[in-house]
Amino acid sequence: MMWTSSLVPTFSRSEVLLYPEIPITMHKIVPLILVGLFLTPLVGAEVLENGDRKQQMTAPTITVFNVRDYGATGNGTTMDTEALQKAIDAAAQAGGGVVRFPPGRYLSGSLDLKSHITLNIEKNAVLLGSTRKQDYRRLDMTGRHNFHALLLAYRQEEIAITGGGTIDGQGTALAADTERLAKEGVIPDAREAQRPTIIHFRECTQVTVRNLTIRNSACWVQEYRNCDRLTIENITVNSIAARNNDGIDIDGCSNVVVRHCDIDSEDDGICLKSVENPCKDVLVEKCRVRSSCNAIKFGTASEKGFINITIRDMEVYDTYLSGIALEIVDGGKMENVNISRVKITGTHNALFIRLGHRNITGAVGTLHGVLLSDITAEIPDLPWPKHMTKFPPSHAYRHPKLITASITGLPSHPVQDVTIRNFTLIYGGIGDRPNLKYPGIDRLDQVPECRDAYPESKMFGTLPAWGFYCRHAEGITFDNVTLRLQGKDYRPALVCDDVKNLLLNGFQIRSVTGGEPLIVLKDVNGAIIRDSRPSFGVREFIHQIGETQNVQKQ
Repeated sequence: MMWTSSLVPTFSRSEVLLYPEIPITMHKIVPLILVGLFLTPLVGAEVLENGDRKQQMTAPTITVFNVRDYGATGNGTTMDTEALQKAIDAAAQAGGGVVRFPPGRYLSGSLDLKSHITLNIEKNAVLLGSTRKQDYRRLDMTGRHNFHALLLAYRQEEIAITGGGTIDGQGTALAADTERLAKEGVIPDAREAQRPTIIHFRECTQVTVRNLTIRNSACWVQEYRNCDRLTIENITVNSIAARNNDGIDIDGCSNVVVRHCDIDSEDDGICLKSVENPCKDVLVEKCRVRSSCNAIKFGTASEKGFINITIRDMEVYDTYLSGIALEIVDGGKMENVNISRVKITGTHNALFIRLGHRNITGAVGTLHGVLLSDITAEIPDLPWPKHMTKFPPSHAYRHPKLITASITGLPSHPVQDVTIRNFTLIYGGIGDRPNLKYPGIDRLDQVPECRDAYPESKMFGTLPAWGFYCRHAEGITFDNVTLRLQGKDYRPALVCDDVKNLLLNGFQIRSVTGGEPLIVLKDVNGAIIRDSRPSFGVREFIHQIGETQNVQKQ
């Protein structure tokens, strides 16, 4: 142990390893000089001695509050809510500490976390959410998305949940109980606002969630709203227990790191939102995601936007809708987004970028400055592989046709400055004859605008291209992009409609079927097509219609 000039103790690596699951910052904070440098053991508390005899002084202690000492049974059937909250409150009154959950099954309703507290849920310990809706409450505040939750925190600092154990929301039974109350007229409905989440933290600072399994929520699994300095790492989320089981929701947070997480979710996998503040300075890396909706999603609830977001080294698999969905439809702005090194397999759509106007009484947002690079996406033909058997039967409707990657804005409100680089798309194909729902190249105006519709990759129906469809966009670059069909598809590979400043550099089309041109440019103003060609001869490579002008082929 060493002492800083401010008399706050810091701990050596060997001392930290005495309680390795506690975030490093907690080893500085838990003793809290405010209650004296030498804590006396409290009633019901265990003390870890970290003295350094060489310095001939007694070091501050990390005070550990064992929930069993406060009456928790851990038998999985007795409600332990009161005992668990007593342990948390005792730690808070001492200025901070570690609330220890030894092996056992702790059944609980809502718990309030406090500043400078670590919940250490040990391996073979399970925090079980009650299956009764009446055992949950919201935060004591007003505002949108004020969910009922198992773990609540509002305006707290330096809080953590760690330990290698499990939090199980028992969401299927809890959602059923919520539905029962709605049918009996006790609550107005059983929508998201009524079904409890597992974690709901708002306006908290320095939050760590690490080395846990979180499963079976009745609604969103975990939401962090307007938090700063949030770290989520090495967690496993497995939640296909009920509707709206988003894996991780990050709303209006800043300075965020999400890494080494494995997500299997009924709804969106990793979802950024921005109701009151923009999401900014976010890093998501080295995660594996499966979703019954969208694996990586920005939006909806995009009022403020997304700024300085980096997502890299990701694996997306067996996802019903989009591998990557970037949406601004509520007036916010999206800028400086960098997504790289992503492997996508078994989804219906690789990429969906949408600027819309769902907030019809407010201004249209902006979407610009997006780089997607080093991405491979395999969009298979139907049906799903046999191994895809773990989706709830109630969600069979989420099995759309193969969906074209798209970049779409609105008239006079283009998506701007999007670069797609080193991107390989392998597409299943929908057949070698024109689909009756397919708007051919002479009917591109029939693609609906869907200006104020809920954004989803399938919102336009069957699009007139199989590879990429771009409309109302400016400054779009395809650099070293390869498109390949596994089967047959009658449509062009690329359609651009109302696009300015288009660059195709090394745009390769490896498979050719059908009778349509491979690339269709409608009302395109300014395009450079360089080192781009099909794999073999075709009847027509580039077809220009409408008021297309200033096209250079190099």
